[in-house]
Amino acid sequence: MEKRKELLIPDRTLMGPGPSDVAPSVLRAMASPLLGHLDPAFLDIMNRIMEQLRQLFGTENYMTLPMSGTGSAGMETVFVNSLEPGDKVIVCVNGVFGQRMADVASRCGAEVITVEAPWGEAIQTEQVEQALKTHAPVKAVAIVQAETSTGVWQPLADISAAAHQYDALFIVDAVTSLGGVPVEVDQHKIDICYSGTQKCISAPPGLSPVTINERGLASLNQRKQKVQSWYLDLTMLQGYWGNERVYHHTAPISMNYALYEAARLILSEEGLENCYQRHLKLGRAMQAGLQAMGLVLPVEESIRLPQLTTVEIPEGVTDADIRKQLLDRFGIEIGGGLGVFKGKLWRVGLMGSSCREKNVISFLTALHLLLKEQGCMTDIKAGLDTFNSRL
Repeated sequence: MEKRKELLIPDRTLMGPGPSDVAPSVLRAMASPLLGHLDPAFLDIMNRIMEQLRQLFGTENYMTLPMSGTGSAGMETVFVNSLEPGDKVIVCVNGVFGQRMADVASRCGAEVITVEAPWGEAIQTEQVEQALKTHAPVKAVAIVQAETSTGVWQPLADISAAAHQYDALFIVDAVTSLGGVPVEVDQHKIDICYSGTQKCISAPPGLSPVTINERGLASLNQRKQKVQSWYLDLTMLQGYWGNERVYHHTAPISMNYALYEAARLILSEEGLENCYQRHLKLGRAMQAGLQAMGLVLPVEESIRLPQLTTVEIPEGVTDADIRKQLLDRFGIEIGGGLGVFKGKLWRVGLMGSSCREKNVISFLTALHLLLKEQGCMTDIKAGLDTFNSRL
């Protein structure tokens, strides 16, 4: 019988668009003994996780739970539950994940109306208002708060108000924002919101937190036909995550342990506001350092995410080679561009446990050395001095 090789994982610093590094205690939590998905001890953990997620989302919503699956499962959950064939939905598109929302909504049989902005720019409220006026009645307006493909931090308050003025549900993708910047579901009157565990929450990929307010639940309960996905059907999952605890599917026990510990570190050890400040301070400092080195950031600072930075690739520099050398020689992972930005920019993440001062210094130094090897000179002294001055 052939002897299998031991699984050996190389040491990496994850500074791409996700996943992010996780704390050792999160990994230890995943190694805890399994419980049954209806064990009273696990049901207690579920209750605590729901309360943690309410704090992270900034909501009192009772229906706040982690869906089994990554952030894309959360996206699909939201659309298959909120939309029926023939419903009109306005989807705001200024990057890959807006496009993906439109695709998922169309697969639900909805009539998708897109409101678009150039990649790297924010959606304007006036655009959404015009679409609502032209196409009323509209079932929902959907938008990405933190567009992972561009690094844009989308303002929400005015667009939420416009959606509600026309009696439309307001749906928000918070996959890259939750735990990194305030989402404030209740304050922004977000009816339905979804996220992922592998970004700023800093747990492994595998769960997608979702929250729905009473308005969203009322719409769900007034559906004319069954939700097209059995696995993601929230009308059924309410029975498992609600008071009844009716079996639906076997929950990913170890992933829930990881989510609980990752959320505990944010809420009880660091503090949510401190977590936001860490992401903001280090993100803005790194961005200032990159610019001082002579590199160009395509997104205006006023709408630039602190936890996900896009950097234009200098002329004459080979995108894939730089990323490969960062990984092979320095153990640092960053992301390449997607869609219209493919081959044109890098995406650098400072999310969760990856958001550390030493990581930024290592990245700036390594990037300078690799760019120099390709004949692109950057001012590393100015970069590091500027970074340090912003801390």
